[in-house]
Amino acid sequence: MVYTDTRDKNVSVDFKTAVMNGMNAKTGGLYIPVEFPKLSEEFLKRTPEPSFREIAFEMAKPYVKGEIPDEDLQAIIADAYPFTAQVVPIDPITYVMELFHGPTCAFKDFGARFMARVMSYFNRNEKDNLHILVATSGDTGSAVGSAFHNVPGIDVTILYPEGKISPLQEKQLSTFDGNVRALKVNGTFDDCQKLVKTAFIDEELRSKFRLSSANSINISRLLPQSFYYMYSSLLVRNRILHDSKIENPAIIAIVPSGNFGNLTSGLIAKEMGAPIEGFVAATNSNRTIPDWIASGEYNARPSIATLSNAMDVGAPSNYERIQAMYSLDEVRKMFASYWTDDEGTLEGIRKCHEKTGYIIDPHGAVAWSAWNDIRSGAMQELLDGKASGDYTKPGLTPNIPVWAESIKEKRAVGIVLETAHPAKFGATVNKAISREPSIPERLEKVMKLQDRAIPMTKDYDSFKAWLTANL
Repeated sequence: MVYTDTRDKNVSVDFKTAVMNGMNAKTGGLYIPVEFPKLSEEFLKRTPEPSFREIAFEMAKPYVKGEIPDEDLQAIIADAYPFTAQVVPIDPITYVMELFHGPTCAFKDFGARFMARVMSYFNRNEKDNLHILVATSGDTGSAVGSAFHNVPGIDVTILYPEGKISPLQEKQLSTFDGNVRALKVNGTFDDCQKLVKTAFIDEELRSKFRLSSANSINISRLLPQSFYYMYSSLLVRNRILHDSKIENPAIIAIVPSGNFGNLTSGLIAKEMGAPIEGFVAATNSNRTIPDWIASGEYNARPSIATLSNAMDVGAPSNYERIQAMYSLDEVRKMFASYWTDDEGTLEGIRKCHEKTGYIIDPHGAVAWSAWNDIRSGAMQELLDGKASGDYTKPGLTPNIPVWAESIKEKRAVGIVLETAHPAKFGATVNKAISREPSIPERLEKVMKLQDRAIPMTKDYDSFKAWLTANL
């Protein structure tokens, strides 16, 4: 497979180069495959549907062809995924895809564990360590740290915004040792991300160290997240007729979105044949992408701190990939877009629990609120021309996707992505429903570990000096 660059289509590299570099240091662009091969109809229509690991192998194979033999790829997948995504029906037309059954209780385990094993595979014959720099607004850092901890030949530096993530999330980041260390930056996620991106295009720094990224700017984080979109959509397509007697369902993936890597992974799955009709881009008050979809103008902005902190991204990196894959008109045909504020997030947690009994985290609550509004009349108002059209107010933005009629026809089925365990946001959940979610044992253990995070300013020269002294 050939990979090109979102900023220069003349770039042509292999999978190993794209993975190990993270991004193109010369242009600042992100790597993207030149094509998205479709899985065979025979495979897609198997009954019962293929297992998660079977899907992972078949989807990954064309992207690593000629670089990772099938036997090694199967071993990587088996080692990466002792867990799977779980699809839970919570009402007749809504399924929650639980992505928190990995070691750090967040969806990013799916991408980080695959990426760590691929990088270790490619790095096995190198003399010098590979240095991973990663900025996180919540769960990325802990997933990456866990995935790479004690992996030979690889060091990891995690940057997170001090005081702007949940206490449990911070504990997951600040307690690493050995080859993984965390920097608590006096700033926002965007400041952290800017430090990392600046380091990647710093020729002096790159001449001294082998640098790569583990954010969703790295293609090896993005591709494996497409596995669970394929898995869940095939499973839902096969069971919906039995659950709700809906024939020919329009499956809609509702994605809580910040840096937009997760949603981009869903687009890859759709391109490869996943039976997904469309997407809902659901954000918090950091509504850069909904505003772009509504107005046609992309305006990056400083991030705003919210209760769904992993989505607090004002300049989403993967906008570049979405723009490289589709025109704005094509995006508008596929996407509905939605945003809500903290009050709406709390209301989403409360209403979801009240209506279904399901306890959802603040990020999943944004997605659930979007889906609940869409099927409860918001999309119909858009179709009827009765919506206000004011995209600066919380709610569904004034864009009508091609699948809107399926809502009216009562054949739309939603898959809501639950991206983190609600226990990671116990105080917020308790504020909404007056009940603390149960804490998995693997999270309880983390709370007893020693904090080791290193303070850091958002000044690049200070960050560079620290890297030079410590890598």
